[in-house]
Amino acid sequence: MFIEQVPSFVRALFPKALWRMDPDEKAVYLTFDDGPIPVVTPWVVELLGKYDIKATFFMVGDNVRKHPQEYQLVIDNGHRVGNHTFNHMKGLSTGTMEYVENVGKADALIHSNLFRPPHGLLRRSQYKELLDKHYRFVMWDLVTRDYSKRLCGEEVLANVKKYVRNGSIITFHDSLRSESNLQYALPRAIEWLLEQGYSFKVFE
Repeated sequence: MFIEQVPSFVRALFPKALWRMDPDEKAVYLTFDDGPIPVVTPWVVELLGKYDIKATFFMVGDNVRKHPQEYQLVIDNGHRVGNHTFNHMKGLSTGTMEYVENVGKADALIHSNLFRPPHGLLRRSQYKELLDKHYRFVMWDLVTRDYSKRLCGEEVLANVKKYVRNGSIITFHDSLRSESNLQYALPRAIEWLLEQGYSFKVFE
């Protein structure tokens, strides 16, 4: 539970971050971390297109540098993009200015005011510096744990069904590590969420 749905005392550490959207609206926000990656990211984009769903992709700058076609594919299909640092950098083991500069390096390629820290961890000083630079922090209300080698696709899908609620920001990963679980869970999660009456939205 602690991983899948972050408790309120942790959310309070970053009070200006988005953890959950409107609890009175039956809508969810699909997000994908760590791409863009050949094969995986295009598969996600194609699947979302079948359902006319828009999502937000929090991209690693170095992956954008290496895979510009996949980045452009996401943009061309009307999805939002966000900054996930240039090197998937861990905030707690990095100095404040080095971290902020790494985010800026990614921004030169990604061009977005949306930011999500890798692992959801960063120093308060990093948080403040990035807020001062007008980044909008997007965290999550539900982590599917599709990246976990200890879980199978059925268990990832079960996490969605168990923890989703109105306004949930749902995190999947368009990465090689998540590929197998993602291919099983994502289409089934979308079908189930639609059956439950949820709509899909992106950040304005």
